[in-house]
Parts: sequence; structure tokens; C-alpha cells
Amino acid sequence: MTKLELVEAIAAKSGLTKADSSRALEAFQDVVGETLKKGDKITLTGFGSFGISKRAAREGRNPKTGLPVKIAARNSVSFKAGSKLKERVN
Repeated sequence: MTKLELVEAIAAKSGLTKADSSRALEAFQDVVGETLKKGDKITLTGFGSFGISKRAAREGRNPKTGLPVKIAARNSVSFKAGSKLKERVN
């Protein structure tokens, strides 16, 4: 499903216009990104939770040359599905 298809589905289910649904989706994405950037966790009961996991710096290898390459530490976004979402999928 693309973003456009998601906006259309939200509009159809909620009775909102496509423009309002698009703004709501954009606002949701902004809030999630800003919250995770601060290091906080977001929990949507039944749906799931978004969080940040920290990846330590490490040394990798360039597959073409075989030379060692330093990979910087970084944050990674994680999502854990909630019970109601798992039930719907299964």
C-alpha cells in the first residue's frame, strides 16, 4: 500500500476528505519522528509501540575491496506489534 492509497483508505473509513486525511497522516508522521528524536517511546495500545534502539559503532568490511571500514554509531527505529494488530493479521 502506498501513501496515497493509505490516505484514500483513511478518508473512506473516517468520512474525512482526502486533504484532511493527508494532513492527519503528515501530522502523525511528524509527531512520531519528533518524539522518537527526543528519545521517548510511543505506545498505541493494541496497535504497537515505536522506540529507538542504539547501535554501537563497529568495524565492517567493504565487500568490493575487503578493506576495513568504520561504521558510526547510530539510532535505529524499532516497532513492536501489539496484541490486537497481531490478532488481525493472524
